[in-house]
Amino acid sequence: MQHLDLFKKSSGCIWHRKPTSSSDDGLLLTITRSNLRAFTPGGNRTIRFTQIAFDRTGQQFLASDQQGNLYQFSLAKNKFKLLLNTGNPCTALSFNLQRKNEVLLGLSDCILKCYDITTREVVCWMKGHDTAINSICIHSSGRYALTTSNRVAHLWDLETFSHQRTLNGAQKVGIMKACFIPSSSHILTCFKDDSIFVWDMENLQCQYQLPVPPSSNKPRYRSLATTSDGQFLIAGGKSRFLHLWTLESKRLIRIIQLPMCVKTVKLVAFLPDTLDISSSQTVGVLSQDGIMRFINIHNCNLLFEIGSQNNPIHQATISSHGRYALTLMGNGNINLYSIPSLSADVKKPPEPITKAVITKDKNSSAISIDHEKSVRYPDLHGIAPDSITKNIDWNGPQAIINKNTSNLNKESELAVANRSMVTHARQRISKNKDLYNRLDFKRLYKILKGFGEYPSKYRIFIWRSLLKLPENHECYSNLLEKGTHSAFLKLDEEYPIKSRKLLNNLQKTLSALAHWSPIFGEVHYLPLVIFPFVKLFSNNHLICFEVIVTIIVNWCQKWFEFFPNPPINILSCIENILGAHDSQLLDHFIRNKIKSQIYAWPLLETFFSEVLTKDEWLQLWDHILSNHPSFLLSLVVAYITHSRRALLHCNEKDDFKFYFHHRNAVNIKAIIDEGYRIHSTTPKNLHPKYKLQHFEPITSGQYPIYNKYPKFIVNYQANERERIRQEEMEYLKQRQIALELQKETEQKILEENAWRRNQQLLTEAEMQRRKMLKTEEEKLSNQKSRLQAMKRELVMKELQLLDAARRKVLHSDEVQKENEIKRLDEDINRISRQREEETRNALAEMELKALELRAQKEMFTQELAREQSKDNLQIRADFEAKKNQLDSKDYLADRERQKLNDNLNKRRKVNLERLAKTQQRAINVKNQYKLDYRNRMQDLEQEMQHLTLSHQAQLNKVEDDEVETIMKMIEKDSESIADQYQAELLKLRKPVQTENQHHHEEDREEEEITNLENVHHSIPSVEIIRKDFLKNRADSDIASEFNDIHDIEQRRKFEMQEIALLSDVNKLRSKIAASNQQF
Repeated sequence: MQHLDLFKKSSGCIWHRKPTSSSDDGLLLTITRSNLRAFTPGGNRTIRFTQIAFDRTGQQFLASDQQGNLYQFSLAKNKFKLLLNTGNPCTALSFNLQRKNEVLLGLSDCILKCYDITTREVVCWMKGHDTAINSICIHSSGRYALTTSNRVAHLWDLETFSHQRTLNGAQKVGIMKACFIPSSSHILTCFKDDSIFVWDMENLQCQYQLPVPPSSNKPRYRSLATTSDGQFLIAGGKSRFLHLWTLESKRLIRIIQLPMCVKTVKLVAFLPDTLDISSSQTVGVLSQDGIMRFINIHNCNLLFEIGSQNNPIHQATISSHGRYALTLMGNGNINLYSIPSLSADVKKPPEPITKAVITKDKNSSAISIDHEKSVRYPDLHGIAPDSITKNIDWNGPQAIINKNTSNLNKESELAVANRSMVTHARQRISKNKDLYNRLDFKRLYKILKGFGEYPSKYRIFIWRSLLKLPENHECYSNLLEKGTHSAFLKLDEEYPIKSRKLLNNLQKTLSALAHWSPIFGEVHYLPLVIFPFVKLFSNNHLICFEVIVTIIVNWCQKWFEFFPNPPINILSCIENILGAHDSQLLDHFIRNKIKSQIYAWPLLETFFSEVLTKDEWLQLWDHILSNHPSFLLSLVVAYITHSRRALLHCNEKDDFKFYFHHRNAVNIKAIIDEGYRIHSTTPKNLHPKYKLQHFEPITSGQYPIYNKYPKFIVNYQANERERIRQEEMEYLKQRQIALELQKETEQKILEENAWRRNQQLLTEAEMQRRKMLKTEEEKLSNQKSRLQAMKRELVMKELQLLDAARRKVLHSDEVQKENEIKRLDEDINRISRQREEETRNALAEMELKALELRAQKEMFTQELAREQSKDNLQIRADFEAKKNQLDSKDYLADRERQKLNDNLNKRRKVNLERLAKTQQRAINVKNQYKLDYRNRMQDLEQEMQHLTLSHQAQLNKVEDDEVETIMKMIEKDSESIADQYQAELLKLRKPVQTENQHHHEEDREEEEITNLENVHHSIPSVEIIRKDFLKNRADSDIASEFNDIHDIEQRRKFEMQEIALLSDVNKLRSKIAASNQQF
């Protein structure tokens, strides 16, 4: 036993050396968590653990302490680590079976949380309980979780972490316990009034109620437990009785009375079998004294116990494979126990039934043997029942456990007696280790020959010793771990066995044989062969498997050489033996065309189980296992010859088949004797013992290789079966998809029909609502009309009263009141005509809009006419003003002319300014253009030769002279034009005598302004200037000069001429501007 302290440790190793269990109590490990405290006596204190839980594999467990720390312990990896701190103490703990990295924690704040132990983060948290959660149960599928508190149980979906169902207890009846029934969809609940109900998980409908035995003292159940296969249920409470039910038949089958020292049962838990986990025959019972006792539920034997009164157990859990027991002790520590070390005494061979009293004197020793027992079983030395004797007294369904100790009322003496018996049993392990080897085969054979069979009580043990079974636990476990073979998945359809447990055992054994050798997955008659052995060894699957393997290896030699056909060589050997001992019967078979496949093979493929009873079959196999493997063939011949009278009277093939497939009235002892006779008198050339090998036990550690069969046929059949299975799976998958599509289509059709019905109902409801609204509106209008009439009547009465009262008032007041009466009459009429006016409002509005548009149009036209009239008036006013100015005296005329001259001067100044700006802009552009041109010319001149440059200079000189003469002529013309303008201006200064002359002068002034503007706009164009010059110049000499210029332009480049002309025009314009400024 080793000790692990978690003080200031977050990870590390569990064991620092190979773990060994204690020889006294099987204790492997003790886990504590101390905390250093300065003010505590002793310097430290222990932090208590509150919850523990194993995972599905049983190789790791979780533990939480009162501070909310969660630890993970891995027994396979020999490591532990601190996962997280929840902040609150944990009241319930469980692993998520579907996702191995998730755990469910019920905390003291009534919240259920799911944590990821790899990332150490919260996956989800679920609320629903108002009191602390005391248990968490996970369904075998891993999808659902059931949490229970004192008053309510909640069902959760772990895939979506959503709440599914709630199971409430009555106001006075709370829930004590709730859990899932394994391998089913049912929930088992126990209420505080001791009622046990089974509910359907889908809809929480009650399926049935288990009966509780009537008694004056109520059991007051506190704990329930079911086996892994869901066959049995056991319950215990505040009494020393355990109640055992079978859930198949839903009845109470046993009441187990615990020792007197047990007053209250705190916990019950089934201990899984190491070879067959689904079958549990041992239950652990934790009582109020803190000791957990393990009891066999069938024979009510106390097997072993853990814990003590000094350090009691508060809570316990057992791993899924039944190898470890984890307990939470009273001091807050965790203890880990090894179940195999505690149960080693139980699984040992029985003690010998014959006891020898050894007395020693001074000279010699004498041995006294019980002659009464030796007379019947003279050679059975070393065969004994269970080491711990129990006295089982049955009274109806109740079984009472009484231990062979004195003073059962004292708990201390009971514990001492248990310890002494366990110690005594351990001391005998070494003595019984070679018990099989101590059995003498010759003595056993003498017993068999003398009594015709072995004792039924010890037959299984004798068979195990005869076959020398190695009990390869590990190898058999490996075969079981491979699961159900594909060839036997639908075994229940082919062999509908009533007992589910027997069917599971048969399926497991067949699967193990198929995994051991592939041929046994193809042998169709294999279930018929092994079924009697499976039924016989229903409580020990390992022994059953090894017995079948031994029989196949030795007694089924050469059976599969002609597979899939029957063993022709074996059948021909049987036919030869039959011909040697009963040729008449063989001739009868030949005449009726009855082959050995009809009269011999049915006996072999069932091992006589179809034609014999159980006792006859067991007696026959006692002789088969005690002789050479060929003795089985001799017994087949013996059975045929023993039935020769009945067979000789049969002539139909169906009669022969019926005879060898059904039980017949035969004497099994005569058949066995006949078999011995045939076996001993058969000639050597026909005897099968020279063709078959002698008995060889199967090897220890590993099972032998079995490949004596046509491998290509077996492989072909296996491949074909796999192909057919895959096709069937694909077909089922496609069929499922088609069904789902069909369901979806039907669902859509239903939804569409429902939608249509809803739409129809909605339309009908809408029509009804419209009708109702219409009727209501009519009623409302009627009520309004009535109300208006009533108001009118009231107003008239009021007016009449007012009129009568005010008649004494002055005439002015009467007139005023009459006006008010008229106004009220108008209001009444308006109210009465309101309904009619509402219908005409739309037309009236349209007419108003049309009138508004017309009015706007008229307004616009009026405004335009008004503006036009204003303009006309303005024009007339101006005309009259001008006329008055002309008709006025000279002072007014001079003043008017002065104004006209000033306006003309202003206009001319503006035009001249514009002209100057445009001239300056044109000059700048042309200068820039000239500069660019000169730059280009300079570049060209640099490239030209010196002779070309001199010639070009002469030509330029001639052209300059010509341009100079032209400019002089243009200057003379400009001076003449200026003189003309001056003369015109002098004429304008003269007084206007008539209105026509005045208008004529204004027209001439406007023409002059337009001429100036035209001149201004035509300045940039050289062609326009040239045309103006040609028009203004009347002389032919000037025209000839322009023609000469045109000739020069043809000879020279157009750019030079344009520059020269523009410069002359600019000079002329400057002169004109100067002359205008003088005036």
